[in-house]
Order: sequence, then structure tokens, then C-alpha cells
Amino acid sequence: MKLRPALKAILFGVTVVTVLVALRWADFSTLRSVRDFAFDQFQRLAPRAYEPTPVRIVDIDERALKDLGQWPWPRTLVAKLSSRLNELGAAVVAFDVLFAEPDRLSPKNIMSGQSGVDPAIIAGLRDNDAVLAAQFAQQPIVLGFATNVDSKVMPKVKAGFAFTGESPLLAPPHLAGATPPLPVLEDAAAGIGDISMNAAADTTVVRTISLFRSDGKQLYPALVMEALRVAQGASTYIIANAPEREGSIATARVGDFEVPTTSAGELQIYTSPERTERYVSASDVLSGDEAKLRPLIEGNIVLVGTSSAGLLDIRTTTLGQNVPGVSLHAQAIEQILTKNFLNRPDWADGLEIIAVALLGLAVVLLTALVSPWIAVTTGIAMSGAALLASWLAFRNGGLLIDPTYPVATALLSQFAVMGFRFLTTDQERRHIRKAFGQHVSPAVLARAESQPEAMLLGGVDREITLMFMDIRDFTTISEGMPPTDLVSFLNKLLTGLSRHVMATEGTLDKFIGDSIMAFWNAPVDVAGHPVRAALCALAMRDTLREMNEQDVLGLGRPLAIGIGLNTGIACVGNMGAESRFNYSAVGDAVNTTARIEAASKELAFDILVSGSTAERLKGFAMLDAGSHALKGKSERIRLFLLLGDAKLAQTPEFQKLREVHAKVLKALPGAPAAKAKILRAEAIKAAGSFKPDLKKFYDRLAAGNLT
Repeated sequence: MKLRPALKAILFGVTVVTVLVALRWADFSTLRSVRDFAFDQFQRLAPRAYEPTPVRIVDIDERALKDLGQWPWPRTLVAKLSSRLNELGAAVVAFDVLFAEPDRLSPKNIMSGQSGVDPAIIAGLRDNDAVLAAQFAQQPIVLGFATNVDSKVMPKVKAGFAFTGESPLLAPPHLAGATPPLPVLEDAAAGIGDISMNAAADTTVVRTISLFRSDGKQLYPALVMEALRVAQGASTYIIANAPEREGSIATARVGDFEVPTTSAGELQIYTSPERTERYVSASDVLSGDEAKLRPLIEGNIVLVGTSSAGLLDIRTTTLGQNVPGVSLHAQAIEQILTKNFLNRPDWADGLEIIAVALLGLAVVLLTALVSPWIAVTTGIAMSGAALLASWLAFRNGGLLIDPTYPVATALLSQFAVMGFRFLTTDQERRHIRKAFGQHVSPAVLARAESQPEAMLLGGVDREITLMFMDIRDFTTISEGMPPTDLVSFLNKLLTGLSRHVMATEGTLDKFIGDSIMAFWNAPVDVAGHPVRAALCALAMRDTLREMNEQDVLGLGRPLAIGIGLNTGIACVGNMGAESRFNYSAVGDAVNTTARIEAASKELAFDILVSGSTAERLKGFAMLDAGSHALKGKSERIRLFLLLGDAKLAQTPEFQKLREVHAKVLKALPGAPAAKAKILRAEAIKAAGSFKPDLKKFYDRLAAGNLT
């Protein structure tokens, strides 16, 4: 390579790397999200192993709600549960629920709302909250508060704080207000802790738990820390700040346990898979055998929470599991007890920025000075080494070092420099023009020759009829074929089917793997476009039947496809970038068509059409399939089974089938099993040899599986 082009490529590459380093220095939220995702994958590859620890969850599960009544329970029942746990020897009972409002079932509260009742009588009635407070005062109890930005109330602090170094009051997430327990309960509890976990996070995945919050004057501990403190009989937290950062937290000590944290005082959750060993149903605690329960409760930190989905405390873990929020509190305590921590050290950001710069510059020099193949191979090897180093740091030391941005920098820098070299040669520019011509249909190129402005980006709204076609069980088919045979198979099938699109004056939009997307009435007007689309779908069915009969595809068994047709308004035009685009269609009508094709699998029939298309197919042989909820659609869509053209619709067999079908569709599902069986048999008999593949549709309809 000549020196001058090489220097240009190096200067361009250095500019790209400089921009990428600046972006990493700014550390936008998108980069943090990608980094978190990478750390999630590490945890999924090597989740924390579950180790038996004295931590137990008393679960207000579906069975407990069935046995004991809907939540919230009367406070007398909660008192009974708390007393029972105390009798079983719980070291501490921490409630991951709020007791923010008076018990609506308390006799005193019920009668207070009645007019004409003597106040003296009301004063003598039982107050369920007082009963619960009296029980709490007899045992080690931790209650929870929730963050509430609309409240100016602050929870009580039951513990003391000691700081080593600078004050950390500005380090934790800010607490503007809270929803604390009732004062009578708050006074009786031994500890008060935050149950909101990391409420300020901008993601639904729980990766950290804030161990403290601050209003700028006072620290407020989390439920996790309070449970540990009360269980040990400790009175004070000892907070150490990071020496190199003002207003930060490095570690938090409670009793015998020291917890490393982020600078904001957060615990990095190292998730283990959900385990039934953590849980005991609240129903069992109240009615179970003491001999079986005592080993599970005695000496344990007991967290009371709910796994019932209806109580809306379900969180997503880094492993992708949806678990009760109380499970994450329990896992945090398990980590502290077993000292199994994750740590993103303060020097991680600096190391990653240096890695971005060095890796990017190395790749730029290689790409600019040596052959592309050597540069690509070396760049891949360097990226692999960065990934491996990050993985080993996680696996062996619990360190969270981001591999994604350095690797992305290497790849982006390499592709940028390679693209620069590619675009600065005449030969490569000619190659681009040739490649462009191969990717644009002849019709669009002809329009460009006569109307150059047509190649500009943009589109217009038009009514079109769309088709999506997909091969059934393609994954299974592809697994059993060598790649070369699979390509040959697809070429034969898609060639045989797509020719019907052109024959009916349709526009073949694209092949999407094993699928075809096409539409009619654009770019030019096509009269009767719904009819043409329906005829195309029927022709595809006939062609596939011939291929199956002759085993043209070499599968040794029949191949099935699914087709969805829909008519609606879509935006059609040239879409993409100014240097690369396709003539295509986008919009809700396109998405609906794709969903209709997907529904053909559920309805067990190969051609489905929407109501908007069906009303244009007067005289075609169609059967009503009912209204269905399609994925991503707020309203149900009426669908029809397309059996054949107008000629088939005139046959006595179809007219008889249509009559029976209407009766069956009205009666099923919901009919008694015996009647459903009779109706199903009648419909299948009417279809007979005329349309035997309707059997699966009626089977699913009779079973109530169609929604």
C-alpha cells in the first residue's frame, strides 16, 4: 500500500478512535445499559451457587391467600403469624410488606365510621393495629418503608451511624420522602428498612440494591441491612468512604459482616437460580407441624413477603427470571453471609478507557498497513483476548470489567478504516455501483432512469394488499440439512412460489430467511389487488402440493407453509439511507399481516385473510374463523380461512360445508364435551375429502384452543 493513502487511513482511524474514547469517557446511559447486559450474560454463564444459609422466606403465596383470605389480612392474623415465628425461634422477622394504613377490618375502625355510636363503646373495641404492635414489641421485628417522592414524611431511624473518613451523606440515592409504617407499629419495631431496592434504576432488571438512602442529613438503611443488624443485636452501622472519592461509600459494616459497595452504597446482586428451599408457605407456618417447621425457622433471618403475582411484587433478575421482590432481599443477605460478592472497582472505568484507546489504535495501524485478512484475523484475536480477560476476572475474582466497549471499538475502528480504504479507490467505487444494481429490482432501476427523483428517500401512504408467507417447522428442517443443501432447498421453493407474485402483478418486497413478503397496488395501481393477492396465495398452495407429490424438494415428506393476507394503508417508498435503500412498505398494516401469518399456525390452516381483505373477495370460497387477539394488537381481528376461488365456492360440497361450519363456529368453543365431539365430527365429515386439512382447525376449535 502507498504511504500517502496509508497515512490518510491512519489519520481517519485515529479520529474515529478519539471520538469513541470521548464517548466512553462521557459514559452515556446506552453504554451503561450495554455494559450491564454483558455482566448479566456473565452471571447467566456462571450464576452464584446456592449455599444453605440461615435465611428463610415466609411466603404469602397463592395457597396462603386461598387458605387465609385475600390480602391485606387482618392485623390480628399478621400478629398470629409473627407470634408463631417467634415461638419457632426466628432470629429476626423482617416484613417486605407495607403497614402504612390502619387495618380496615379492625372493629374499632369499622365502628368509628358509624353514626350514632357511643364514643365510649368505640374506645373499648379492639384495635387490630394495637394488637399487632403489642406482638411486635415482644420480638425482634423489622418493618419496611417505601420511597415516595410525593411525601414529606421520613421514617424513623432505629440505628446509629459511625463514619470513617469524610461524611458519606451525599453518596446514596436521595430520599425525598417515604411511606413509613403506622406510627404505633413503627414505634414497636426493632428496625425500619427501605424495601424499594434500587427504585431510581432506569431498568426493570434488578442488578443492585441500595443499602442506604439519604436526605442529605441522615442515612436510612435498607431492609436487608436492618434484618442483619437486628439479628445480631447490633446498634450501629460503620460506613467507610473510598479514599480517592469524596462523598462516597466503599464498605458498610454491620455487626460481624463487612459489605463492599459501589460508591453510592449499592450492593451488586450476584444472583443464584430460584430455589424452593428458600420458601415456607405462610399457610404452613400457621397450621404446620412444629417438628418440621422448627429446623426451617429456628435461628434464621426470616423475611415475610409475597410470591403472588396479583400483589405486584415481581422483579426480573440478571438471570432473566421473574421472582418475588422478597427473593432478592433474601439473596442479598445470602451474599453477605457467605461473603460472595461482585465488585466493580473504582479503577475499572480508567482501565476500560485505556483499553479502548490502545486496542483501537492497534487495530487502526494493522488495518491501514497490512492486508485486510491479516488485520481482521488479528483484530478478532485481540477482541477475543479482551473478552477472555474480562470473563476470567469475573469468574475468579468477582470483578466486573466491561469487555463490550473495547471490543466494539476495535470492530468499529477496523470497519471504519476498511470502509475508508474501500471508498477511496476507483475500482471499489465501481464495485459498489455494481453491487447496488444487483440489490435493486429492474423495475425500480427503470424508474430511476426516467425519474431520478424517485430514488430519493421517502414514501407515500397507499392502500395495498400485503402477503407474508412462512415455511412451517423450518428450524427442524434446517437442523437436518447441511448448509449447502439447505440453500438449494430454499432456492427451489422460493423460486417456485415467488413467481406467482410477479404473475399477479405484485411487488416482491423481500425474502426474510424462509419467508416471503410481497404486496400489490404499489408502486403502480393494480385493479382488484385483494383478488390478485388471493389468487397468488392459492397458486402457491397448488404449486407446493405439486412439489410435495413429486418430492421436488427432497424432504421425503410433505412441506407446509403459512400465508397471511391483509389490506390496509401503508407507507411505501424508498427506505433506508441515502447510500443504500430498498423499495418497501412499513406501517401497522404490515405488522398486522405478519401477525396474521403467525396466527395461521395457531389456527392450523395454511391461508388466513383479514376481514378488510375478505370483504373484497366476493364469491371466493372462505370460512369465518372468528375474532382473534393478535400479538401486539389492542383490538381483536376477524380472520377468514381461504379455501379456494369462486369456482370452488359454487360447488355443493363447499356450500354444505359453509352451512355446517357456521353452526359449528357458533356453538364452539364452550359446548359440553359430548356435544363438542358431535359437532366436531359433523364438521370434519362435511369437509371430507373435499378439504381434509380442516380437521386440525376443528380439533383446536373443539378443544377451546383458539383465542
